[in-house]
Amino acid sequence: MMTKRLAHRFVAGLFLAAAVVLAGCPQSPDAYRIKPYTENPAYWQYDKYPVLLLGGSVEDNLFQIPDLEAHLDLLQEAGGNYVRCTMSARDEGNVWPFARDPGTGLYDLTRFNDEYWQRFERFLDLTAQRDIIVQFEIWATFDFYDDREMRRSFWQRNPFNPKNNNTYTVAESGLPDTVASHPVQTENPFFFSVPEAENNQVVLPYQQAFVDKLLSYSLSYDHVLYCMDNETSVTPAWGAYWATYIREKAAAAGVTVETTEMWDPWDLADEMHANTFDHPETYTFVDISQNNHQKGQAHWDNAQRQRERVAATGTVRPLNNVKIYGAETSRYGLERDALERFWRNIFGGMASSRFHRPASGIGLSETAQAHLRSARMLLGEIDVFRAEPHNDLLSEREDNEAYCMAQPGVAYAVFFTDGGEVVLDVSALERSPRLRWLDAAASQWQDAGTMTPEGTTLRLKPPGDGYWVAVVE
Repeated sequence: MMTKRLAHRFVAGLFLAAAVVLAGCPQSPDAYRIKPYTENPAYWQYDKYPVLLLGGSVEDNLFQIPDLEAHLDLLQEAGGNYVRCTMSARDEGNVWPFARDPGTGLYDLTRFNDEYWQRFERFLDLTAQRDIIVQFEIWATFDFYDDREMRRSFWQRNPFNPKNNNTYTVAESGLPDTVASHPVQTENPFFFSVPEAENNQVVLPYQQAFVDKLLSYSLSYDHVLYCMDNETSVTPAWGAYWATYIREKAAAAGVTVETTEMWDPWDLADEMHANTFDHPETYTFVDISQNNHQKGQAHWDNAQRQRERVAATGTVRPLNNVKIYGAETSRYGLERDALERFWRNIFGGMASSRFHRPASGIGLSETAQAHLRSARMLLGEIDVFRAEPHNDLLSEREDNEAYCMAQPGVAYAVFFTDGGEVVLDVSALERSPRLRWLDAAASQWQDAGTMTPEGTTLRLKPPGDGYWVAVVE
């Protein structure tokens, strides 16, 4: 399959690819796709090069926003290369994926709404042109619930609701016309339609048709990751069914895709997360976004335990963070929590780190842009794909004071959450190192020059309070 990504490559690249094919060495259809990095599968590889995925955006279902191109340009200018895309249609100005009967106003689940899919294809084109990786969530969980306690009525507008379509009734489908509860209660049988659960052969074909339509566009692009749900609590059979379905459809099209599931529990040790961590044959990467509800040292420790757990399975996979919570308007921590989470993810060996939309996160605010730029500046100095988390090299450290990643003997980076002072073990270095300070909030370097270690250690104290990164080379 010739991908849309290749179609956007510059002309010289096309001639080179043609020359390779004519020489009898055709490129694999997966050669340029997003996939685990061959040299370190804890990270991603795209266009044959390793990439760290960083981002933030104003909304999660970006394909539905009016100023999409300008927003993607802003993200790219700030150093971002990663967005979340829920296939949601519940917000003002959104359109739903199915066509409506002009006479009755009811949706027809056998016909699609061209505008929805045109928006979707344009989004895929624009992100491909900018090398921005897209992580989809196929089923936007909250679109299928009303949740009166939170004053939401999304299921009331959803085309899959039998009262809103002319395709099936409540009696025929077994779906209710009201689901007045939070998704954690799992009271909508929509998410139990798969054969391994209730095997609802009235509803399942229309769910499959929706996924087939999505794949008819997305499989032609090589910058796409597939997550089954947003914060789900339903039977594990649901996500496993769709992950397998998507992987089989991709294989039939001659390509390989990467899949995961996002569970609701904030504790990564919860047994629901085991369905992703312990099943690499179904889920080729792990989304741990719900860990970004944790704060301080616990946020780091929880992620590191799961990183070690994945490594112990013998199948190292990327750990993604497509949502980082925290903002002054958020119920899930303040802006400071979001920024600390962002940097801890990077220093902790995570494959991605993206600020959640306002008001639960800081989106692509000026503050988010500054820290994205600073992260890219750091990555220009440290080979993160060869470095490892190394808090063991720090002493005189308090909880959540500082975090280290290092390629011992080559380079070290230490992130300070708010000033402080620690001692770094540099015994692996063969000569006196150079120290530079990165002011993460201002995206500026300060050169401290060549340092003389105190024996085998180097004492590090940032120039001021706030977010600082020491780079020792």
